[in-house]
Amino acid sequence: MVLFNVSRVETTPFDGQKPGTSGLRKKVKVFVQPHYLENFVQSTFNALSAEKVRGATLVVSGDGRYYSKDAIQIITKMAAANGVRRIWVGQNGLLSTPAVSAVIRERTGVDGSKASGAFILTASHNPGGPKEDFGIKYNMENGGPAPEGITDKIYENTTTIKEYLIADLPDVDISTTGVTSFAGPEGQFDVEVFDSASDYVKLMKSIFDFESIRKLLSSPKFSFCYDALHGVAGAYASSIFVEELGAQESSLINCTPKEDFGGGHPDPNLTYAKELVARMGLGKSDTQGEPPEFGAAADGDADRNMVLGKRFFVTPSDSVAIIAANAVDAIPYFSAGLKGVARSMPTSAALDVVAKHLNLKFFEVPTGWKFFGNLMDAGLCSVCGEESFGTGSDHIREKDGIWAVLAWLSILAHKNKDNLDGGKLVSVEEIVRQHWAKYGRHYYTRYDYENVDAGAAKELMAYLVKLQSSLPEVNEIVKSARSDVSKVVHGDEFEYKDPVDGSISKHQGIRYLFEDGSRLVFRLSGTGSEGATIRLYIEQYEKDPSKIGRDSQEALGPLVEVALKLSKMQEYTGRTAPTVIT
Repeated sequence: MVLFNVSRVETTPFDGQKPGTSGLRKKVKVFVQPHYLENFVQSTFNALSAEKVRGATLVVSGDGRYYSKDAIQIITKMAAANGVRRIWVGQNGLLSTPAVSAVIRERTGVDGSKASGAFILTASHNPGGPKEDFGIKYNMENGGPAPEGITDKIYENTTTIKEYLIADLPDVDISTTGVTSFAGPEGQFDVEVFDSASDYVKLMKSIFDFESIRKLLSSPKFSFCYDALHGVAGAYASSIFVEELGAQESSLINCTPKEDFGGGHPDPNLTYAKELVARMGLGKSDTQGEPPEFGAAADGDADRNMVLGKRFFVTPSDSVAIIAANAVDAIPYFSAGLKGVARSMPTSAALDVVAKHLNLKFFEVPTGWKFFGNLMDAGLCSVCGEESFGTGSDHIREKDGIWAVLAWLSILAHKNKDNLDGGKLVSVEEIVRQHWAKYGRHYYTRYDYENVDAGAAKELMAYLVKLQSSLPEVNEIVKSARSDVSKVVHGDEFEYKDPVDGSISKHQGIRYLFEDGSRLVFRLSGTGSEGATIRLYIEQYEKDPSKIGRDSQEALGPLVEVALKLSKMQEYTGRTAPTVIT
């Protein structure tokens, strides 16, 4: 057994180590500065109570992006120095964010140990590589992201840090499974490398009826395509879709995890998942023959998902509503009923309509998965989602991209259980159109203005808040832009009082609510690593069955005009068009 010693290394604070809703994200060049990562990790250990560190078991893994392997070795050495008893690492340092949550909640180590937290190395859907993004976040013993009380403490510690502890351990081989043991001043320290997929696969098999999905996938009438965008979902795709569910290996694309995501942007939307979009018949030119019945994509750390039918895009807001509406019939885990449902504030109100119809508890929360986690821990919420391609349930405390794909496959399997041998398949598009016919349609789009000057972005938001003090003035601007748009009846800055712990989250986005149920929402996003991102959400509710089949951009055109005029978007940002339209 290798003996190690602990050193105290003097350091000084770095500016800007404030973790957002999804941890700390910066360019790799920032993270590789001497002491930068170490300062943040030590500040995290110092923010946790002693029993969460000394003698504890922690998970350290991530989406495999560039710099992850170096970071795992540094965090392991610092954990040993801070009195942690053992570290668990997914093989090759790979664990999806949902799998980390599952491992914390479900896994028992070879010696009977249970994990009490995790360092997840990911910048989610942001690009990877030497010139791109890296990120780190801490998850708690419930498997969910650290609450604000902890992240605020971490940030406070980063501003005053004077030293960090590190052990002189040799690097651990994380490419093969097994336990490596060391001896230090406080006794034994173990690093256990384990299979990245097995715990997560086991959990999925306990939630879904894999047999019925297997029947669907083996039907000659059904075809399927899954794109991992070279993210960590690739470490799960083959075991779940091919080995367990019998899909063809050829139905998986970009399923080899790469440090730079193959040079792409691992964000599962219509802009970045180009190969899947083309294969599903939604590309500019339809030259690829008959598209598959069902397609899906994941982001870098596999917590997000995009769902597509043949030549048909399912919006994330519709997706969570449709899963909630069908969960009890199609997914064994929910057979006893849903405890409640929740969505993030910018997500369309499609879920609200389902909740009302099914008489379910309903919650509207700020953006950030930890708000859902609180509701789930209190037994108030079963299914939840957000418009930024995040969908999940109370099986873990993170959004879960593969779970959402299996939920859709379960709904398709349930709707088609009697027509796999004969008759026409019920398609993704038909499921969505039947849903609109029953509940109404929420036409919805999101405009992202990325890397906007941070000062200009803040000025624009301040202007929108000020404008809300006079609704007559707002409605004058609305009418001068489009006379056919309903009037604004309410404007506010969204504030949330958590029903579980009473905490209040302010400044969560600026809302303009219209008389006909339509909405405009403006938010500054903290998930980019440079500049500011302004997100503009535009939603038009339509109950008239004769009007639910319109082209989305056409239906939303008038509200888009109003939003751009109301916000003076071009004047403040200098942008004539958004970076991404979803």
